[in-house]
Amino acid sequence: MKKDIILSGVGGQGILTITSVIGLAAMKSGLRLKQSEVHGMSQRGGDVQSHLRISDGTIFSDLIPMGECDIIISVEPMEALRYIPWLSKNGWVITNAVPFENISGYPPISDIISELEKIDNHIIIDAGEVASRINSPLSGNIVVLGAASPYLEVVSSSSLEDAIRLFFSTKGEDIVEKNILAFNEGKRISEAIIRSKK
Repeated sequence: MKKDIILSGVGGQGILTITSVIGLAAMKSGLRLKQSEVHGMSQRGGDVQSHLRISDGTIFSDLIPMGECDIIISVEPMEALRYIPWLSKNGWVITNAVPFENISGYPPISDIISELEKIDNHIIIDAGEVASRINSPLSGNIVVLGAASPYLEVVSSSSLEDAIRLFFSTKGEDIVEKNILAFNEGKRISEAIIRSKK
């Protein structure tokens, strides 16, 4: 049992939080993990990506070879597109639909979405709209994590919820519950999208 994950986005969007929550869930589930260094600029506005490898066996490298990534989780659509060469044939792309236009000449978002939709296994959601609708505007990253949760497989949704509770425990119960709600709403939307495609 193993899962190779690439996480991507822009500094300030909460990619490191997603990574930490998945890592906590994996460790609490008795799994091994290796995470590459975070590449890019982690301060607000710079691109951020990390490789996260989870397994019940030995993991020899923290880097995922091209063409072998099981899932790309991204909070920024162009950053999702950037790592498609790493995706396996049956891999999943789960991404926020709304761009963070941090460079001049950012391509038309319609072109980016069109390219992402060419991938057989994709979930593209407006995470910010979902987070705002549930009155938790800062939890768009956790909405994306929820959308990805059915395809992570090595860690259960309940393990991820427990990890969210642990990660946000110092911020108070209200913040914990808002993030649990964001997670479950992302999961619900993702599952509804898949059902509609069948």
